[in-house]
Amino acid sequence: MEIEQEVRDFLTSRRARITPQRAGLRHVGGPRRVPGLRREELAMLAGVSVEYYTRMERGRIGGASDGVLDAISRVLELSDDERAHLYDLARNANGAPRRVREQPSTPITASVQQVIDSMSVPAVIISERLDLLAANHLGRTLYAMVLDSAEQPANFSRFVFLDPRAAGFYVDHDDAKDFVVAVLRAASGRDPLDRATSTLVGELSTRSADFRGRWARHEVRRHSSGRKSIMHPLVGRLDLAYDDFTLPGDPHTSITTYTADPGSPTADGLALLAAWEHSAQSAPHADVS
Repeated sequence: MEIEQEVRDFLTSRRARITPQRAGLRHVGGPRRVPGLRREELAMLAGVSVEYYTRMERGRIGGASDGVLDAISRVLELSDDERAHLYDLARNANGAPRRVREQPSTPITASVQQVIDSMSVPAVIISERLDLLAANHLGRTLYAMVLDSAEQPANFSRFVFLDPRAAGFYVDHDDAKDFVVAVLRAASGRDPLDRATSTLVGELSTRSADFRGRWARHEVRRHSSGRKSIMHPLVGRLDLAYDDFTLPGDPHTSITTYTADPGSPTADGLALLAAWEHSAQSAPHADVS
């Protein structure tokens, strides 16, 4: 990813969604070419010169102070994830010579695997680019489709866009697509020179016009906590809460756990899934996909 182009596209797309009325400005003058704020309006509201903001929006954001980034974030009404993305871009746009970096996946140690195996809820280990690196027994049963997909290595974005079964697996397939694209966008902003992330984005862009269209929107999300709904082939609909726990010493990898509200149909579904998984221990080749 070219930092300068990413900065241009990100700031331009965020500026386009803030109308003068939304920003508290009274419209004066003739018709506007675009619905969003003009550069000079944004600069005025953020308390910077038009020339300075224009340089920023053209990609020359390196060296911008926290105060300026905070002011721009406030005017553009950036979410916490979007603000973090802007800071990542500014940190990476420092003008130093840049080379593509190899960021090998950290091996999942036996002790980490033992930790997730001890959990009574589904748990998986994922990278920031959504590689599915490891799972406990319930996690493997929950995401058997992803692990068994023809699209390998196992990765949630590959599954969502390239495996036709994903449309029936996610209750809201469209939302799942938006989510994985936004997570990949955030990952690319944190380390734009990571070869594995850029290769994955290139693969998906080549193979999926749908992915290309969503990638161009520059939406950003962090995979940290939230809710997701799936239609599991064994137990039906599961409405799950998920939480990420970053592995100590490895900010690029996290344990994700999935839980259900006590007494809910999803809690019953997870209990059935656990019972099925326990009985399947004696039949390792059972088909759960």
